[in-house]
Amino acid sequence: MTKAMWSPGETQHEDREYRGFASFDDPEALSYVDSNGNPNFALIQQTDEFRSLRRRLTMFIFPMTVLFLASYLTFVLLSAYARDIVSIKVIGLINLGILLGLGQFVTSIIITLGYARYAKRRLDPQRKLLAEKTGVEE
Repeated sequence: MTKAMWSPGETQHEDREYRGFASFDDPEALSYVDSNGNPNFALIQQTDEFRSLRRRLTMFIFPMTVLFLASYLTFVLLSAYARDIVSIKVIGLINLGILLGLGQFVTSIIITLGYARYAKRRLDPQRKLLAEKTGVEE
C-alpha cells in the first residue's frame, strides 16, 4: 500500500525514521487509547463516526436554539412594546402576557423532552458505535 500522506495519528514532528514521500510498508495500526488507558481525543475527533455524531448533535441544537430564542424574544418584545396586546384578558384575571410567560416554561420542557428522545434514538447508538471502534470504555 502506498503511503503518500501523514495518517491522522501521525505528525510530522514525531521522532521516527523518515521513510520518504511514499513507502510500501503496511500502515501502522492507529491506537485510540494511550499506554495509560487514556483516550487520544485528537485522533478520535478525526474519525468518521465522531464527525457523524457531531453532525447529528448540531442538526438538533441549532434549530432548537433558534426556535427557543425566537419564542423568547417574541415574548420580551411583545411585553415591552405591545402592552395592549399582552394585556388582553383571556379568562378572568389571566391575560395573554401571563399565558405567553408560562409558554416559555412549556417551550423549555418540550425542547428538553425532545432532546432526551432525540439523544436516545440518534445520538446514543452513534456514541456506542464510536466507543466500540475506539475501544474507549464508558
